[in-house]
Amino acid sequence: MTCLLEVSQLNKSFGARQVVSNLSFQVAAGEAFGLLGPNGAGKSTTMMMVAGVLASDSGRVELNGREMRLTDPSSRRELGVVPQELAIYGDLTARENLMFFGKLYRLSGQDLRDRVATALEQVGLTARANDLAETFSGGMKRRLNFAAAILHRPLLLILDEPTVGVDPQSRAHLLECVRSLQQSGTAVIYASHYMEEVESLCSRAAIVDHGKLLACDTIPELLKNIPFEVELQLGSKSVPEKLLNGSPTRVETTENGETVLHVATSAQMSESALHTEVSRVLKLLADHSIAVRSIRTLEPNLERLFLKLTGSRLRD
Repeated sequence: MTCLLEVSQLNKSFGARQVVSNLSFQVAAGEAFGLLGPNGAGKSTTMMMVAGVLASDSGRVELNGREMRLTDPSSRRELGVVPQELAIYGDLTARENLMFFGKLYRLSGQDLRDRVATALEQVGLTARANDLAETFSGGMKRRLNFAAAILHRPLLLILDEPTVGVDPQSRAHLLECVRSLQQSGTAVIYASHYMEEVESLCSRAAIVDHGKLLACDTIPELLKNIPFEVELQLGSKSVPEKLLNGSPTRVETTENGETVLHVATSAQMSESALHTEVSRVLKLLADHSIAVRSIRTLEPNLERLFLKLTGSRLRD
């Protein structure tokens, strides 16, 4: 695929704090690229620099072969941004909101009216086009926010937590809108804490923390770093150490004092090796009359990789 966006060695500090450090990645036309990281990891700062609304201390952002510059507003007309905070006007109707944003992109006349109609249809708001945005549900406001970003048919769409706090129907509709844009050739940067959304939408993803790139690859290659694991919740409060000597099994005590065994093989070993190890551990437990209350299989996924690399789900 053709490289549409190239981010090279971005750096950004606020005072003494380094927020983004030597961050580089590429996004191809028609590709959805996941951007993951805990709160405060530098994701939003990176997206603002990519969008050309925040100057980097050093580094370069090129969109379609053209450098993004704060002093050149025209360089931003080929991208759309869906911010985490809603950027719509409650005292305007859905149609009026889109007409306003369309004019900011220098659309006018019948072309503007046609694009507004198309965007309303894309996000499922045609029937509510003449209703005030303040009367909309949270999911409908998110969909209107999305429509405002795609009116001008951008080459690159930046999505910052686009489905946070929305109902399941609106979330599913927004995800389908993203897939449709990809098929038309739009490149997408998708930042979200919903790992399952990133796995379903994105072909590649980057994980950042403290402004640094921890991993960047295709989803299948990233998941090769995470093994299959079986979690055994025990009825006993403790397990004799001699039972697990030489075993890859990890013992965890939960907050309520229960004992959980994590049986895992290395990422390079087969699932059959894991099954063999689980069978061995189960026999040891049975021989010592230790009951197993539940068994859960943990497959490789982005959330487990995220926790492994960053050590946290969310950060205040």
